[in-house]
Amino acid sequence: MQHTANNTNSENTATATAENTATAESSAEERPDKPFVRMSTARSRELGEELRRIRREANLSSGWVSEALGWSLGKLSKLETGSRGTSVWEIGTLVGRCGADKATRDRILALVVEPDTGSFLRPHHTGPDDLTALTLHEATATSITVYEPLTIPALVQTEAYALALTGDQALVRRRRARQEALALRRGPHLTVYLHENALRHLVGDADMMRDQLLRLTSLHSASHTTVRVVPATAVAHPALSHPAVLLTFPHPQRPLAYTETDLATVFHDDSRMVTRLRDKMRHLTRLALSEQESGKALAHWADVYQGRLR
Repeated sequence: MQHTANNTNSENTATATAENTATAESSAEERPDKPFVRMSTARSRELGEELRRIRREANLSSGWVSEALGWSLGKLSKLETGSRGTSVWEIGTLVGRCGADKATRDRILALVVEPDTGSFLRPHHTGPDDLTALTLHEATATSITVYEPLTIPALVQTEAYALALTGDQALVRRRRARQEALALRRGPHLTVYLHENALRHLVGDADMMRDQLLRLTSLHSASHTTVRVVPATAVAHPALSHPAVLLTFPHPQRPLAYTETDLATVFHDDSRMVTRLRDKMRHLTRLALSEQESGKALAHWADVYQGRLR
């Protein structure tokens, strides 16, 4: 009984929030001199992308769905881009009209009633590579800054390194797809901070590590990628302890930060959280070798692993 009451309260809260947004939007339409601009959030864009995928997987056009529901095409478009909200009931109607199964309906409705706290958690199995919240935002980011203390970051791993690290061929394919998606659109600018311990740590064998270091050396010279190495001699600092990723987007979208654990990835678009991650990246900039010295460090470790093959 308590569980049912909690669900009802969550749905009422989500509905009230959506209705308040709709009222504000309507008021703005009546006052063109002061247009209402609804800032999308990482969560609303994730929900919108999930709705768009469901519609496309059902092979339904946006025009057909809008007409079937009695909506304007603009309303559906804004829902799918995360720039407007609506009631739980209407989301359920949309998902049902697209013929989604129960598991999909439950997953979507859970996103709708999830409280918007500025942080959200997405569980995964072996890695986050197929999380909508991750792939969607990587595809629209203008810059990605990543730090890893113990391993080579996922976006610059070779397939052999990724397989040796995870033992999961399906994950490797998804990871490769992420890398290719970024390469195809010639962006975003990728800045990689990695600790020298990640270069020392043998994953697979020497041959595999040599190829991985050569890959990093090649990327380091590319115009859209910067690799900075934090030397093993760097002064101890809290910024070195945990991995983190920061994404930025075209105005007015807010930056998004995330941290991966073994079981889940935690996303943050709350400005206070993002500020703390920006500070972390600034500390890493001060602790890391220069771009030129980082290039030399990468070449040195490639030579080390080459020497082990002789």
